[in-house]
Amino acid sequence: MSSAPLEKSAVEPVSITPPVREPGTVDVEYRWQGNNRIELLENGEEYFPRVFEAMRAAKSEILLETFIVFEDKVGKELQEILIDAARRGVRTTVSLDGFGCGELSTGYLAALSEAGVHLQIFDPAPKHLGIRTNWFRRLHRKIVVVDGLIAFIGGINFSGDHLADFGPEAKQDYSVEIQGPAVADIHHFALLQSGRPGRARFWWQRRRQRRAEMAFDDHDGQVRLVFRDNDRHHTDIEDVYLQVLRRAQRRVVIANAYFFPGYRLLREIRNAARRGVEVRLILQGQPDMLVAKLAARMTYDYLLKAGVQIHEYCERPLHGKVALVDEEWSTVGSSNLDPLSLSLNLEANVLIRDRAFNRHLFERLEDLSHNHCKAMDAAKSPRGRIWHMTVGFLVFHFLRHFPAMAGWLPAHKPRLKPFTHAAGSDPS
Repeated sequence: MSSAPLEKSAVEPVSITPPVREPGTVDVEYRWQGNNRIELLENGEEYFPRVFEAMRAAKSEILLETFIVFEDKVGKELQEILIDAARRGVRTTVSLDGFGCGELSTGYLAALSEAGVHLQIFDPAPKHLGIRTNWFRRLHRKIVVVDGLIAFIGGINFSGDHLADFGPEAKQDYSVEIQGPAVADIHHFALLQSGRPGRARFWWQRRRQRRAEMAFDDHDGQVRLVFRDNDRHHTDIEDVYLQVLRRAQRRVVIANAYFFPGYRLLREIRNAARRGVEVRLILQGQPDMLVAKLAARMTYDYLLKAGVQIHEYCERPLHGKVALVDEEWSTVGSSNLDPLSLSLNLEANVLIRDRAFNRHLFERLEDLSHNHCKAMDAAKSPRGRIWHMTVGFLVFHFLRHFPAMAGWLPAHKPRLKPFTHAAGSDPS
């Protein structure tokens, strides 16, 4: 399946009102919230029907932010749902990344805006010589909150390449649906990021939440939101991975699309395997970007020699960002373990303490690794000649330190710009 022909990009200078503003910042660390219902959604076949059903049933509010929307069958269905919601009085706020959504047409965006959707573009920029240049510090989160009661968070964009009928390039990916007290935190976070003030919880809501936490005497159903920004929370997601890897006792499974972490994470993965933890990585064998595979393979020899199991998923591109540790802890979200996600992009994951969810995720990843992946052999790990090793060493450390070097360069601060289609202009 191919996307419908696109009109000219609308993510370029347009009529903007009111004046630009900085994206909302959150100076808070969200706590564990108990008594949640969490459901794993695998690929677009499970994700799109659930999120679209929730949006169609919305009564008061839809908050959506995503990295990519394409003008294909998924993007057009999303557009219809949002327009219908806005027209029936649902406050609908949509935040799109200016790079990931850079090919959306003015007509597509104008239809949303004219229907009453509060539409915002994160860091839009015109093309230069036909090339988009706003590559770094992207809004990479994928969050939907409906009526403050149900939330979806993960790695799935609103595009047809998350459906199997797209063909060999269809992505393998994951999201979660959450209902319960944790939705209030995700809702609060999404409100602030959209530029709207977060709603204070009334005293009886806080009291009810505390009672729920006190009554919760085991770990099942607990959820905590973690995120990374370029302000006060720039290492939060990486720090969580470091903590759980150090505490792992029995098993670690990480399925990641773009795997190229810094030395601290690589060391903790290696150390876990050395102390007897079964550590399994599921990485891309058929990547949508070849550089992702080449970068990941630079780490193979170091990890395989320590006993880490590495499986390459070769049936189609792996786009997942999930992990589990032992029989209880899991995470699903938008953050890869690579320099862009860990050091530059705006990301969000949920941490989950729930044995049934952990078991279900483990079963899905177990099936993926055993029946659809190729296991890497430590004895055949490529070492190459001395000059290959030298070049690999230099490239590895350049890429590992690239985010810090990029931060030294003069750069504008990304902004969230409300989109308003100029009256009387041609929407095509």
